[in-house]
Amino acid sequence: DELEEILSSQTGRIERSEKILAHDYDAKDILLRNFHINDDCEDVLARRYELEVCNYYSDAVLGGLHRAMAIEEWTRIRDGQPVSLERALVAFDHFVLRDREGDFDEVAARLDHIAKAVQLEDPQFSEAALRHKAKLIAGYLQRNGITGVADENQYHNLRNNFISRALQSCDHESLPLISVIIFCAVSTRLGVEAEPCGFPFHVYAIVKPPTGHDLDGRPVDDTLEHQWSYMDPFNSDREVSRSDLEAQLKNMGVPAADHNMLLGASSVADMVRRTSRNIIESIQTNSHVTSIGSVDPEPDSAFYGALWALLILPEPHSGLFQRARFLPYILEYLEKQYVFDIRLIERVLLPIFEGTPHWQQLHDAVRVMRLGDSIPKQIKSRNAEIASSVRFKVGQIFRHKRYTYQAVITGWDVECAQSEDWMFQMGVDRLSKGRHQSFYHVLVEDKSVRYVAEENIDSTPGPVGTNLMSLAGRHFKRWDNASKTFVSNIRDEYPND
Repeated sequence: DELEEILSSQTGRIERSEKILAHDYDAKDILLRNFHINDDCEDVLARRYELEVCNYYSDAVLGGLHRAMAIEEWTRIRDGQPVSLERALVAFDHFVLRDREGDFDEVAARLDHIAKAVQLEDPQFSEAALRHKAKLIAGYLQRNGITGVADENQYHNLRNNFISRALQSCDHESLPLISVIIFCAVSTRLGVEAEPCGFPFHVYAIVKPPTGHDLDGRPVDDTLEHQWSYMDPFNSDREVSRSDLEAQLKNMGVPAADHNMLLGASSVADMVRRTSRNIIESIQTNSHVTSIGSVDPEPDSAFYGALWALLILPEPHSGLFQRARFLPYILEYLEKQYVFDIRLIERVLLPIFEGTPHWQQLHDAVRVMRLGDSIPKQIKSRNAEIASSVRFKVGQIFRHKRYTYQAVITGWDVECAQSEDWMFQMGVDRLSKGRHQSFYHVLVEDKSVRYVAEENIDSTPGPVGTNLMSLAGRHFKRWDNASKTFVSNIRDEYPND
């Protein structure tokens, strides 16, 4: 069992994860079973994700599977293959979900349910003209709070950018773009052709009649743009006149020659790019919100997805240089959080940057990560001398005496093992015990990895925080409540801890 091997050794985890990911969605049900096991199972922390314990590696592999599915949709769009607007936007949700809630199939089922509910609410729906059907759909969404934002102070909440969150949450809040996508998805299911338009700052929906008819069912010689209907399901169930939209564009200073383009249907790629920009803006607007504790969706995962979308479907006329500015972020996330995405870098990003210096940067980063994953860890055993100088063990939690953050020890050195430049920059020799004391590799509750001198460790930190518990599965099997420590999952490196 590849998952068992991932849990038992730090060596070869990337290769083993790729064997699991090769099964694509067939592997999902097996991975999900690890989220529901008994607390007395030996590897409970590394096999289960709940409020207090986290299935780190099942979650990591499952997350890699979800992200691969999302990236496949965007690469199909890039390659000119047909992808529905619904799937293109739900792909963002695949970066911020852990189990089946919110994936392509689950969102489709929820939208199917809404479409059936619209029909049931009005028995005459099937006989209505398209114009009236569009109003009935928008009205149902409005009455049931499925579109819009009730509290304008929550407009830029990150969750408002994700279709699954809009459909799952009690208040169903969503940005105008997501409200329009929900409206279009439901309309399509009910035989109404609806698409988003490229209006700046606020997305509207276009409802189009079939060729040879208008929206009221009357025959016409030609179906022209002036016979389209514009809807704003974010705000109401009423039509918006084209003349009002043209007046708004004129007030913005948009030349009349550009009006038809901005009032025409947007491409799927345009909506993906626009969603990416909205996600980044939401993260920047809410940058003061701490990532410690329960944040849904998780900002790092959302940002990571937005970067991937803009790399695959870049802004028009942006060259490789502009796209390459995202690479340092991608590589940092790859190293710290999404190591099992290494195959996506090889399959998707390397071909994009082939023939450029950026290709070499990516290639070297991937090579180093694969090499590091294949080399067994150096064994650090505790003899009597080391035990007397290295006071704390892998798995102990603590608070930093100066900075007060909570962290867990993931490794140690008998004395500071960093470079002279690092020690000078960090003022190590100004510590009361200087460099000749034990130093500890630690995982902090904010996801950072730090190197801490023993004199800065307060070993009575209080209850372990939920966020630290959820991160710990990378290094630990479970939480031992009797000793108030994590049970090590890296005994191949620290056999006596």
